[in-house]
Amino acid sequence: MRIAVAGATGNIGSLTVAALERGGHEVVRISRSLGLDLLTGEGLDDALAGVEAVVDVTNGPAGDRDETVAYFATATRNLLAAEERAGVRHHVLLSIVGVCRIEGNAHYAGKREQERLVAAGPVPWTVVPATQFHDFAEMVAGWTEQDGTATLAPLLVQPIAPADVADILAELAVGEPRGRYADVAGPEPQDLVDMARRTHRARGREVKLVPTWSGLFGPEMAGDVLLPGEHARIAPTTFDAWLREQK
Repeated sequence: MRIAVAGATGNIGSLTVAALERGGHEVVRISRSLGLDLLTGEGLDDALAGVEAVVDVTNGPAGDRDETVAYFATATRNLLAAEERAGVRHHVLLSIVGVCRIEGNAHYAGKREQERLVAAGPVPWTVVPATQFHDFAEMVAGWTEQDGTATLAPLLVQPIAPADVADILAELAVGEPRGRYADVAGPEPQDLVDMARRTHRARGREVKLVPTWSGLFGPEMAGDVLLPGEHARIAPTTFDAWLREQK
């Protein structure tokens, strides 16, 4: 199949491209860095010629709620319109587990709008809600790290390996549209602060971690809010296994 990946140069995008190519598929890479801009639609019609499925793993820039929602809305509308013109038969969107249960987070608001537009759009679709990735804790700690100290919320998560997410997206892209797919998650719940500490140590770093609910993630994300629901699809790679591969 000829399959396009939007956000192809990012972490999940590059892994998804690789998974599809291992399966023998022809992959069209969509990325602003490659001259294909979802915010303007520039280059999309030519890029999607002959494409049968599109996998959207794009991420939005950090901003306030209105800016984030506007970004995801514009990019998604442009992509879906180009897909309709090209006769694309399947749109696969990577989303987030718990996105409908959290109101105060700008990124989650943008993802909800993205899901809404896909579900109401002209192209048959599959939405894949995934839990946080194994490298999420280190990334969040990095946002606040200063002079060897970082703050982050003590979230309970069930993280998934990025490569496992990519494999699932590649598998679903070549199949029939499924609507809202089951939550996908890793095998075990983890504490975000402990994840960050162990990731730093695996990389030979010592960072003082201060748990707090006063940052980007508030108490509305506590408890089991970010955990997968019943009948979730559990990916195989544990956090420990992923951690052993980090340097």
